[in-house]
Amino acid sequence: MKFFWPLLCGLACFGPVMAQEPSETIAPAKTTVVVLGSPAPVTLGESNRSVVLMNTQEHPLAFQTVEDRLRTDASTYIEQRGAGGAQADISIRGSSFAQTLVLINGLRVNDAQTAHHNLDLPVPMDAMSNIEILHGSGSTLYGSDAMGGVIDFITAAPQATSLRLRSGVGSFGENDQAATASIARKTWSELLSGERNFSTGFMPDRDYRNENGSSETRWKTALGESDILLAGSDRAFGADQFYGNYNSWERTKGWFASMRQELDDKTSAAFGYRRHTDNFILLRDNPSLYANQHIDQSWQGALRRREHFGARSSLFYGLEGDGDSIDSNNLGKHARNWGAGYLDADLQWKNISLTAGLRQEIISGGYHATSPTLAASYWLGSNVKLRAALGYGFRLPTYTDLYYSDPSTIGNPNLKPESAWNYEAGMDWFAGSKSYLSLTGFYSRQHDTIDYVRPNANSPWQASNLTNLRYAGVESAWTWQPSNRQQIKLAWTFLSGAQQALHGLQSEYVFNYPVNNAVFEWTVEPIHGYMLHNRVGVTQRYEQTAYPVWNAAIARERGYVRPYLQMSNLSNTGYEEIVDVPMPGRSFTGGIEIMLSRAAK
Repeated sequence: MKFFWPLLCGLACFGPVMAQEPSETIAPAKTTVVVLGSPAPVTLGESNRSVVLMNTQEHPLAFQTVEDRLRTDASTYIEQRGAGGAQADISIRGSSFAQTLVLINGLRVNDAQTAHHNLDLPVPMDAMSNIEILHGSGSTLYGSDAMGGVIDFITAAPQATSLRLRSGVGSFGENDQAATASIARKTWSELLSGERNFSTGFMPDRDYRNENGSSETRWKTALGESDILLAGSDRAFGADQFYGNYNSWERTKGWFASMRQELDDKTSAAFGYRRHTDNFILLRDNPSLYANQHIDQSWQGALRRREHFGARSSLFYGLEGDGDSIDSNNLGKHARNWGAGYLDADLQWKNISLTAGLRQEIISGGYHATSPTLAASYWLGSNVKLRAALGYGFRLPTYTDLYYSDPSTIGNPNLKPESAWNYEAGMDWFAGSKSYLSLTGFYSRQHDTIDYVRPNANSPWQASNLTNLRYAGVESAWTWQPSNRQQIKLAWTFLSGAQQALHGLQSEYVFNYPVNNAVFEWTVEPIHGYMLHNRVGVTQRYEQTAYPVWNAAIARERGYVRPYLQMSNLSNTGYEEIVDVPMPGRSFTGGIEIMLSRAAK
């Protein structure tokens, strides 16, 4: 990733600059635009689904990693192994880590080898504009893996020519640097971003070094907007206890490239390619004993079109082609391809909205999947919206699920794809522009769930299909902005699972979900230009004791020079998000950000 740094420094020379002042007001939730869960952008007030929007350009110095942002959604549970964003799994509404689909600008980046690497994001958080989270199935629009939910990381379009530099140091030998530069012109823009962070580790063999960088070019043509994104990442980390009682080491590298082109005001085409490598050493002090080298690749092409019927109704349809492959000393060489077509109708009358969609997927090897969805909403007056949805999601097994083998874990080449029907009903209350309340009840009925089971602790884990796995729960979230300088957020999700599918077997993943997950956030500007952010999370995993984690940050958000201090786990809680993998205790990171900007031409 070293080639990004000279390019970023070179973009500093663009004439006189001035400090960019952020907006003091927050857009009302009812009119906030979201993309996920709909074929075209809609406002949150028009969405029939439970969607969470995170503006990553808002208070950027309050969060160290993408995982910290995701933890502000109580229905999204992060199971983190490596600190500093080295490795983390995602669970939405009790789904397994493999049942959540990850996108960048609407294109798939799920790892074909193992979903443990789904958050190996090559795009720095500084280059993102939003993170959108869809709760519940999304296979009608997005295909495989969208069983429990979908997360879309949306990159930023520069609004000004700017240079942003950041450097900080912290506990456990932490050292962070980041640089983001952009050029904004009338018909084109360029955004370059790179970041790295490393640490000696809070305990032996938990050191890490992460680097990633991206370049995104946008320009306007006679057809419409064109967009090319190139990104890469390199992550090396000590993996003590990650996959058993071993002082392991791991290094992953990822490359992502995408191109999007508007063909006219109704049609667009997109293509994405991802390559990922995983070098795993079982014993760090004896690397020759056991090592795995995996190389997986995936691609996606999509052609999408929309037709309007009247002022408020539309029909969306499209074709997609996907494929992935792996070359591994343990898993062998394998490949598969699939194609899909979808239809989605959005109909609106006065205070009623109805969405109906259907997707047909044909996969090499003779498997096919039909994924329907139906969602509706009804406005009670101007501030209260009732909504309900049902949908079908499915997931193809990863290559690790199918073919992995070592003394403790055995794959199963006869695994069936897993699927789930998801049902939800809820309400949204938009109390003016200052308050927003959401409440949703949901139920998931899974089929052929893929898990690793064993009869006792002396036997290896065996990949298997389970039946009769059910989840039900309630999620709630409230946002209140008493003034332009203060915002309060409360969220709580309760989850209950019925695991009658095990028949006396031990499970590796079924019981990982939290039965209670609550988040409190308070952001205030106590002094003009300075921000104080507090986040307290309380999590109770299945049959475990609840634990609190308190994070805080203080930063200057105006002017050329912006000092910051990020404080993690101030409660110094000893806890684990993955069994036998301890998380860091209290830590501090402080530094300075320099922000220079001038208006776009």
